[in-house]
Amino acid sequence: MECFFRRRRKEARPGEIAAAALETFVEKGFAATRLDEVAARAGVSKGTVYLYFESKEALFKAAIDAAMTPAVEAAEALANDGERPAAELLRCFVAGWWDMVGATALGGLPKLLVAESGNFPEISQWFHDSMIRRAQKAMARIIAAGIARGEFRAVDAELAARVFFAPMFSYLLWQRAFDPKVCDLPPAERFFDAALDLFIHGLASSQTQTEPRS
Repeated sequence: MECFFRRRRKEARPGEIAAAALETFVEKGFAATRLDEVAARAGVSKGTVYLYFESKEALFKAAIDAAMTPAVEAAEALANDGERPAAELLRCFVAGWWDMVGATALGGLPKLLVAESGNFPEISQWFHDSMIRRAQKAMARIIAAGIARGEFRAVDAELAARVFFAPMFSYLLWQRAFDPKVCDLPPAERFFDAALDLFIHGLASSQTQTEPRS
């Protein structure tokens, strides 16, 4: 039993280190994060961190990949749902994104990446290509399906997805960079309900009746 526990503990360590690293990166930024701080938060030695991750950059990517990939895969699964109306899928997309990204430690990434992109452009490029673009493409597929079914008017689906990602990104920057009282930031649910109503009504075809949410 003891040997089994030790084996399971060893198997869990990379995930525990990655979770501790994500919290530390978000709090301190990439450049200021020290691996001994990550190790202390994860309850391991610095040498143990290097046992699983060869560099701070590798740890950063692993931390984001472990936390972000489930959210991206959930978005892609929504894009494969051919049964529900596209407007409903877009609302599910944003609600799921907030639950899995915006309301978690991942919500600090936009601020971190804006602050660090000049010094570490390759990391920002990796995050954009491997995470953001996948999620944008999933949203674009939902929009394109809505166009094909006559729910939405004909637009550039890829561009429309990029347009909607802008307020999603901006909200997190406002939330993390400013005191809420400074920018008078509304609650996330209210903000995204309003954004979705504007976006979906803008996409709606002349044959589609889309009532605003109360």
